[in-house]
Amino acid sequence: MIIHGALLSAVNLAEIYSKLLLWGVDESFAAEQIDSLQCDVCPFTEALGRAAGALILATKPYGLSLGDRACLALAMERKAKVYTTDRNWKNLSLGIDIEVIR
Repeated sequence: MIIHGALLSAVNLAEIYSKLLLWGVDESFAAEQIDSLQCDVCPFTEALGRAAGALILATKPYGLSLGDRACLALAMERKAKVYTTDRNWKNLSLGIDIEVIR
């Protein structure tokens, strides 16, 4: 599925790539599959680092990881909708639209 204009934090790119390799997927095939999503990979800047860090208090009760917070911080910065499979995210009140897709 391609969502035109989709964003991906460089932190989340690292997570996806790591998982694929741990599952035994060949590096070049993993890279091709990620590239095929046609996401705009955004650098994890100092501002995003601070924003992700600041989310710890709001997200700790739901067990969100640094990668989760990196995703949310990017969405907040860009005023973008977040798509997730984690139902806990719907409990967050961060001023962004969060859609659970499964």
